[in-house]
Amino acid sequence: MYAIVDIAGQQYKVEKDQKIFVHRIEGEEGSKVDFDKVLLIDNDSKVVVGAPVIEGAQVSAKILGHLKGDKVIVFKKKRRKGYQKSNGHRQYLSQIVIEEIVEEGAKKAIASAGKKEAKPVAENKETAPAAEKKETKPAAEKATASEAAASKKTQTNTSSAGTAEKKKTTAGKTTTAKKPATAAKKPAAKKAEPKKTDKDSE
Repeated sequence: MYAIVDIAGQQYKVEKDQKIFVHRIEGEEGSKVDFDKVLLIDNDSKVVVGAPVIEGAQVSAKILGHLKGDKVIVFKKKRRKGYQKSNGHRQYLSQIVIEEIVEEGAKKAIASAGKKEAKPVAENKETAPAAEKKETKPAAEKATASEAAASKKTQTNTSSAGTAEKKKTTAGKTTTAKKPATAAKKPAAKKAEPKKTDKDSE
């Protein structure tokens, strides 16, 4: 059995008799602490998930001591600028041991969730036929109206097509295709006769 708990802004996966280091907690060494922000509980593969927290569930722990974490060195440097800086940091921590994981509220939450889910389903089954009946009448009326409009459109289209055909036939009768005027034939140019010379007469 394990649980996922929010302790001092961080989430931890905890089990019974487990020792963990967390951010500094208010309280003296040896005092007990309860954490109510339980996000998930797994009990023999039966998982309960909170939304976001499981109501009534809690994790109780005991503070073993307050201490500092290992030093973390923070080094900064800017090349070609002659700048470099080194800092050290040690985080304040508390060591706790998990004594108990309570999931009484989880069982109540499961039961209440099951009841809440069952009610809306029954209501939906009862209200569904009424909603279908209400929707069928306007749909039938809309269908008849759409059919009437479609028939009117087809009549107007046929009438307009007939009038267009009549106009075409009358236009074909009255107007005759005029042939393009042929260009008048020009008389062939006579060849110039050669002039007679004195040599020819001899």
